[in-house]
Amino acid sequence: MAREISSVGVIGLGTMGAGIAEVLARSGVSVVAVEIDDDGVHRGRGHLEHSTERAVSGGKLDAGGRDALLGRIRYTTSLTELSDVDLVIEAIPENLEAKSDVFAELDKITGADTIFVSNTSSLSITEIGVQTARPGKVVGMHFFNPAPILKLVEIVRTVVTEPEVITDVVAFAERLGKTPVVIGDRAGFIANALLFGYLNHAVRMYEQRYATREDLDAAMRFGCGYPMGPLALLDLIGLDTAYEILDTMYHQSRNRLHAPAPLLKQMITAGLLGRKTGQGFYAYDEPDSPTVTDSVKASTVDTVAPREVRKVGVVGTGTMATGIVEVFAKRGYEVILRARSAEKAAASVARVKKSLDKSVVKGRLSEEDAAAALGRISPAVEFDELADVDLVIEAVAEDLAVKQAVFAALDDVVKPGAVLATTTSSLPVIECAAATSRPSDVVGVHFFNPAPVMKLVEVVSTIATAPDVIATVDAVCAAVGKHPVHCGDRAGFIVNALLFPYLNDAVKMLEAHYAEADDIDTAMKVGCGLPMGPFELLDVVGLDVSLAIQRTLFNEFREEGFAPAPLLEHLVTAGRLGRKTGKGFKDYSAR
Repeated sequence: MAREISSVGVIGLGTMGAGIAEVLARSGVSVVAVEIDDDGVHRGRGHLEHSTERAVSGGKLDAGGRDALLGRIRYTTSLTELSDVDLVIEAIPENLEAKSDVFAELDKITGADTIFVSNTSSLSITEIGVQTARPGKVVGMHFFNPAPILKLVEIVRTVVTEPEVITDVVAFAERLGKTPVVIGDRAGFIANALLFGYLNHAVRMYEQRYATREDLDAAMRFGCGYPMGPLALLDLIGLDTAYEILDTMYHQSRNRLHAPAPLLKQMITAGLLGRKTGQGFYAYDEPDSPTVTDSVKASTVDTVAPREVRKVGVVGTGTMATGIVEVFAKRGYEVILRARSAEKAAASVARVKKSLDKSVVKGRLSEEDAAAALGRISPAVEFDELADVDLVIEAVAEDLAVKQAVFAALDDVVKPGAVLATTTSSLPVIECAAATSRPSDVVGVHFFNPAPVMKLVEVVSTIATAPDVIATVDAVCAAVGKHPVHCGDRAGFIVNALLFPYLNDAVKMLEAHYAEADDIDTAMKVGCGLPMGPFELLDVVGLDVSLAIQRTLFNEFREEGFAPAPLLEHLVTAGRLGRKTGKGFKDYSAR
């Protein structure tokens, strides 16, 4: 039987502490909120009043409920006011010495059964707990920001935490309407250990001028369905907080990928901490505001005139090829679909028709428009039939020799000035360009699957790609309703280079027996708002495909942290490739 917790102390009323106090009071818990001085109390009270007023305006709380909620919170500047509470949550800044001092002081004030909780997102609960006379009653309870909205709470146990304390805290978290996952004491826990390596990698991409901040953020929002891009998320978290978390993770893991990007330290030194100061990677109209004032159009080719594109060729008959054909045909382009045989061409056109028919049934397309789109598609077998296209998109298998043969054939027949594009997601675009006599006309145009649905297109320029070719692809993307982002020609481009090391880290976490696959998936979906957990996503993508991409990244960058997790290699060897084989990290055979 879990212990009844009716009164809770909250120490620290910054954004997180005030949010936790709101969550507690909303659930009927009496809260004693402690700040260091009257100014801190005033700021904390302001956070709570502003947040609850927004909840009333949004219809999530009525005026009476707000008054009752705020009435359950008592403010003080003295820790002695916590003498009778059942549980204390510390939510002060990430400083081990300061947290240890608070817990040592609480030892003298509170009853012997009072549970001590730290909301730290990176520091060792064990190191904090040993500063007290009751390390068995010390536990981590990592809420996510904004605490009133996000459901995940990571419950962090140490080797000496009493089992009944974990039981009590888990039950308490569930009473608050949260989704708890119980884990061991390791830097970053689940969510931050996976999230911050990814965020740090994005900072390094920006630091190296590989892609703009807008393109990095748009790539992950449109390509992966993330609620925020990495740099916008860092601004929300606070660059100083992110640096402390990464530094703590690095000192424990010694993984170079956790070493904070130098740009983070430079920005912190300059006082650019993100939203809370009004400027970080983006500028905001005032401190703590979400309104960006310096966003720019994600294009570097506005001054270059694009080439005219009226007719498009697509080489290939797979899912990606037929999806691209549908995208262009629906937007009024004449499309030539080149296949290796008349039968394959006919089958591909039939798949496009089936997809168009589905759109008609769902009311997304009229019968007339579907018929018109289908009428714009011409099947072809010979490369010669692509002679007068203005843009040709290669979408054949991810095999460099096969792609090079296609580009060599296109070079022989396609008219001068036509843009030659590859949809490769991992191979070097320059290797395709080298198979032609016109490398300046070759560009990477990486659509995402399913092409008719996904808005993102990664536009990949090589060292030889002409500026007007990039301008042409930008214009075509706008015409077919896609969002282009720009990057250079290196393994993974933006999305895969950020996504797959994160997935690989999740596999390493699983094989280290730190947490179960379901808990890791829950942490990333509930705590970070991701549409799928890493193991769900790996099983959808295919473990063999994922392994091939991870090997490509490792071979290009030679980063030890990019080496494929042995567990991933073993599952592929065993033929457990994910949903397509019925088993991957999860078993789908009985579903």
